[in-house]
Amino acid sequence: MVGPNDGLNNAKIDGTGMRFGIVCATFNFEIVDALRRGAVRGFTTHGVREADIETHWVPGAFELPVAAKVLARTGRVDAVIALGAVIRGDTPHFEYVSGEAASGLQRAALDTGVHVAFGVLTVNTLEQALERCAETDNKGEEAAVGAMMTVQTLRTIAGN
Repeated sequence: MVGPNDGLNNAKIDGTGMRFGIVCATFNFEIVDALRRGAVRGFTTHGVREADIETHWVPGAFELPVAAKVLARTGRVDAVIALGAVIRGDTPHFEYVSGEAASGLQRAALDTGVHVAFGVLTVNTLEQALERCAETDNKGEEAAVGAMMTVQTLRTIAGN
């Protein structure tokens, strides 16, 4: 299957010396924890030391933006990944939570100048969520690789 991030597979990614924060929602814990494990795997596979990855938990996807913003402002991390899983139900709750999480995370990045990767699954079914947090196709791992690539690019732009 060809997807929008296929170019990441050919990019030279080196996370050596980078520091990352992961903020995770406890809602849909099993799914989000699988995304977190994928993100850690993505980081460590590309040279990030486990000691340079810090993880924090909040109740749900709605709370991710404030945690990401506060973590970004600490200066301890080069980028933040926000991980959550919002599964469509029978009420408009899905639209409110997923929309606010997305726009809030974007504002956190713009307000702090620190990249905040959007690793929140917004899916129609539990089965779709499980497919996206599997060992072989893990969106948390994909977010980690994208975050490292973005940090590399930002450093190049800044002349570092």
